[in-house]
Amino acid sequence: MESPELIETLALASGLAWASGIRLYAVLFFAGALGRFGYVELPADLHWLAHPLVIGISGLLCVVEFAADKVPGLDSLWDAVHTFIRIPAGALLAAATLGQHDAAVTLTAALLGGTLASGAHLTKAASRALINTSPEPFSNVAASTTEDALVIGGLWAALFHPALFLGLLLLFVAVTLWLLPRLWRGLRKIFLRVSALLGTGGSAPRPQ
Repeated sequence: MESPELIETLALASGLAWASGIRLYAVLFFAGALGRFGYVELPADLHWLAHPLVIGISGLLCVVEFAADKVPGLDSLWDAVHTFIRIPAGALLAAATLGQHDAAVTLTAALLGGTLASGAHLTKAASRALINTSPEPFSNVAASTTEDALVIGGLWAALFHPALFLGLLLLFVAVTLWLLPRLWRGLRKIFLRVSALLGTGGSAPRPQ
């Protein structure tokens, strides 16, 4: 495989996996539609994305997810359920992108794809859970809309500007490694605070 082709393939595999961790159904719909109408050439093992049934179902679920993700509380429930869907799907899409290679390459792609999907998903889920501690709904809608734009922009870059996407992906990975521990520490503090309130009958503990 020549260098430009390798970069394009790596960008597509990592882009599909990464974006699946945030908006799986949008990834399936847009990638399938672009392949269906000839805007991109999907790898052989991803041709099923362009099937009308897959496009139709993923499009419907994309609309449902778009609405559910903007409702405080419901978005975190949706994220919790999709922990068991987005991460395996990201691994599958990355593996299928490199499905024409030998088993070792395909397995490596699946492992890295699952890792990218899990990093994106956990960052999204943790940040949205923290945002949901705020009583106003506007920050939730703003975060969700930003994620929509991020996924669309990321897929566009992965498909049409692969080298740029890979550079931005490295930056995203670095930010994720820095941000995730802080997000989870914030969630832990909130959980401990709520547990303390529940343990004292709903009132804050009095100072001794």
